[in-house]
Amino acid sequence: MSGEQNQDKKAKTGQTDASGEPSTALPEINFSTFIMSLNSSALVNLGLEADPSTGSRVTNLALAKQTIDILAMLSDKTQGNLTDDEQHLLTNILYELRLMYVKQKKASS
Repeated sequence: MSGEQNQDKKAKTGQTDASGEPSTALPEINFSTFIMSLNSSALVNLGLEADPSTGSRVTNLALAKQTIDILAMLSDKTQGNLTDDEQHLLTNILYELRLMYVKQKKASS
């Protein structure tokens, strides 16, 4: 569906933002979507995904490490307070990101 068709569809459903423009539906904000957002940010900074705003791949290992450290801090601070699914998601994402970080760090040396 083209952007124009998508806007037309939103206009027909009456979904608008504060400026009156047709709005884009965003995912529900919860712990899992927050963790997935941080994961996406880390993947962009690792140079493994294109930056959605520019379409280019740029590696910034310092920012990737900072994002991984934030996820680790969240893991520590939320210990015992997450559902099994949330804990599993966070543990797996941290494991995968740490492996990817080490690989990217070695490749850049």
